[in-house]
Amino acid sequence: MERTRAAKKIVVVDLGFLGDSVHLVPALWEIKRNYPAAQLHTLSATVGAELLKLAPCVDRAWAFPLTPKSPAWWRHGSILRALRRERFDVAFNFSGADRTIFITALLGARRTLAHEAGRKHFWNHWLAVDWVERRSRELPVFEQRRQVLAAGGLALQGPRFDLRVPEEARQWAETAVADQSAHLSLSASTPVKEWPLDNWIGLAKMLAQKGPSTRIVATAGSNPREQDRLRQLARATEDLPLQCYEGLSIARLAALLQRCRLQIGADSGVLHLAMALGVPTLGVFRQYDGLAEWLPAGKEHRHLIAACRCINENRTDCLQAGRAACLATITPAQVCEQACHLDPPTETHRDTAL
Repeated sequence: MERTRAAKKIVVVDLGFLGDSVHLVPALWEIKRNYPAAQLHTLSATVGAELLKLAPCVDRAWAFPLTPKSPAWWRHGSILRALRRERFDVAFNFSGADRTIFITALLGARRTLAHEAGRKHFWNHWLAVDWVERRSRELPVFEQRRQVLAAGGLALQGPRFDLRVPEEARQWAETAVADQSAHLSLSASTPVKEWPLDNWIGLAKMLAQKGPSTRIVATAGSNPREQDRLRQLARATEDLPLQCYEGLSIARLAALLQRCRLQIGADSGVLHLAMALGVPTLGVFRQYDGLAEWLPAGKEHRHLIAACRCINENRTDCLQAGRAACLATITPAQVCEQACHLDPPTETHRDTAL
């Protein structure tokens, strides 16, 4: 901090997707507060850039295409050259991943602070001079990143997300989604992190039986596999008060979540977005190393965790079958019971971060 206090332009390189970008936001607020005169830029995956545009502390959110059809990262020369022309004074890298460290070095910032959260290579200190030792994985991911800043000499205040949803998205949600709905997020980055579709169908039927005022909304991203799961759910529950939406922008998804009393979902970025918006969450997880750092904390967040035989015994049965046997053991009745114990968000939670 002492060496970079006069910085005028800062970049944060983090190529994570939705969940990673959500957990980046509290650190971005700290950077902006400690460097009030500096422009703050971010470089993230396309969906991450969408999310970071909702954070008022970010002056420019750059998108780095990382879809399966995108060229290899080193072929995005036009983006890297444009970023290098910005002449950044400081770069922050919280993941320490190989790809992001090389990209950070290529941007040519005068000073770089990186987190030893990735693999250790002899060339790491050639690419970034200042490194912070790995923060405890018992801390939430967003808090680990804040503590990296503290190790670099930045003064911290309480964590905040404070995302701002555009008015257009809010207006759309008000006309499209019933207030106090329960939101179902069926999919994750891989099938082995997903609750089986039959269980989702059973849960939707149980929730609908709670009363005539019950409203349910389910969403899927732009991935064809996710959309197919959503359509199967819609066909199996066509007589229920269930609304379905595909391929929403992050702004509209956030506006939709703000109208919900509860987010129920798989281990995915949508769960973390709901947390950041102050919406109570109920997550369905399989046990894996490092899970603790991704679990939303607080009485307004609950989770059900299944012991995973594939991970514990280094098996590939579920991966080959495309279905998580461990998650199938969590029943719709268990999830429904937990959902009934979560209170809806207050107006304060809807408008500000926790």
